[in-house]
Amino acid sequence: MSLDGTGPPGERADTPLSAAIGAARWIRSAATGGGRGSRRWHWAANPDPRGRSALPPEPASLYAGASGIVLFFLELAAATGDDDYLGDVRAGVGYLASAWREVTDVSFYHGLSGIAVALCEAGWVLGDGGPEEVAAAALGRVARAARPMAGGPGWSGDPAQRADGGVVLALLHGGSMLGVPAFEELAVEAGLRVARLAVPGHRFGDCAGLPADAVTPGFLAGTSGTAFLLARLYGVTGELRFLEAARRGAGFVRAVSVLSGRCARVPHHLPQGRDLQYLGFCAGSAGVARMFYELYRVGGDPGDLDWAERLAGGIVTSGVPDERGPGRSRSGWWDSACQCCGVAGLVELFAGLWAATG
Repeated sequence: MSLDGTGPPGERADTPLSAAIGAARWIRSAATGGGRGSRRWHWAANPDPRGRSALPPEPASLYAGASGIVLFFLELAAATGDDDYLGDVRAGVGYLASAWREVTDVSFYHGLSGIAVALCEAGWVLGDGGPEEVAAAALGRVARAARPMAGGPGWSGDPAQRADGGVVLALLHGGSMLGVPAFEELAVEAGLRVARLAVPGHRFGDCAGLPADAVTPGFLAGTSGTAFLLARLYGVTGELRFLEAARRGAGFVRAVSVLSGRCARVPHHLPQGRDLQYLGFCAGSAGVARMFYELYRVGGDPGDLDWAERLAGGIVTSGVPDERGPGRSRSGWWDSACQCCGVAGLVELFAGLWAATG
């Protein structure tokens, strides 16, 4: 595939950048609803012939919709120096500016919080003020949706990244980028409620196919993601309560991890799934390592960096992504390309550790 992305669709990319350019060409083929300036314009979930989405429709979301695509085109424009990709960003911003009002979910990956963060990032690059105005309105609605709970404000009561934890991160980030102290103040108040929780593990609750009492140490739905949030709040505020709570969560994760020499893996859920050890970002080593690195970044304890590297080592010794054949899902590997549970999440982990440690 050539660098300009004009090669045949089936041709193997020769560099990560050419692969990204090829992905951009495929995403562009999903544009529907008129030209870039049309109010009906958006990206279809799957442009392939007879293709369908693997998920329920979330056309504006960070996880499976326009917000994530906007961030992708921002990164691609920066990596290639090709400002034509900013046209895709502007088109996505235009869609989000009209679509956000219909979104009722306030969460980060699937709802308004993620939309607002994507708009903040786009506004920073485009510099015309429009995306920031919409982001402020979206986060304003998120803030108004908070309700009193035992120990402080919240939204769902679930402190995990997939729920209130992700909302708090978005309010922190958006409040800083938009210059709205009220968003950051609400994030800290909601974070204090999370820091007061006694039990460091979280349960999947209504997650299909898993026991209702399963405790999850992973990132999106479990302890590691919440400890990451608390570490980030400590970094922003300097409040020791956040650091102490983050260390409680990290201690729980270390206690339940499976060690082999200098390598570590984390059970998917406990007590039933102790032998099921995921490797990806959502519920496995790639996400858990992110928590330990954040603790190292804000606290400076080399032991936290050591644990991030132990988890990375556990991925290396597993043999993925070269491992093939039946049973890979049972060993915690879904053999997919996605960021959540596949290769992209592993690439991000290893590239990040390399950038941080040299």
